[in-house]
Amino acid sequence: MMTDPSSGSSPRAGTPAHAAAAASSKGEVSQAAGRYPRLRHEWGERLDPVEQSAVMSWAAFTTVFAGLRVITHWIHGGHGPKGGGVSLGGRHFHHYNIGIVLLAGVGAVGLRGSEKQRRHPAVAIAYGSATALVVDELALLLDLEDVYWAHDGRKSVDAAVGVIAVGATFFAGLPFWPHAHRALRGK
Repeated sequence: MMTDPSSGSSPRAGTPAHAAAAASSKGEVSQAAGRYPRLRHEWGERLDPVEQSAVMSWAAFTTVFAGLRVITHWIHGGHGPKGGGVSLGGRHFHHYNIGIVLLAGVGAVGLRGSEKQRRHPAVAIAYGSATALVVDELALLLDLEDVYWAHDGRKSVDAAVGVIAVGATFFAGLPFWPHAHRALRGK
């Protein structure tokens, strides 16, 4: 950051740092600021904390669910660990167990945590991730043996859950996306 020689502490007038400092003192982010500071500004301006949590939770759900499906197909394709996943004591360890533990942790924060702890982004991300871990293996929990859980049926269920997850992420952040696009384009 360049400083004004007369004061020694503020950005020199006419520099990008000066424009960014002047804009931030007004609660705005200037065009001279980078894309990500502008994006972060729009995130805070366009979405209240509850909406931010919803977007983060749905985005985590979508990412984790998609990642689990990719890993599952990769393992079923003969790659990865022998026996199809993680085993503990000779028994297959299902990832819904991790999801249940995470959901219990989120519940504990919700019941006993402070307002600051409940609103922390990690709580929303943990909730979305945990839900994806459980939903991915929901058939095991419900003991379903229907055609929907057969190989071809599972593809359609995967696609449906994926579309719902992406759609929910989009709609949860609807007040933000147009402004995010402008912030990233630099306009």
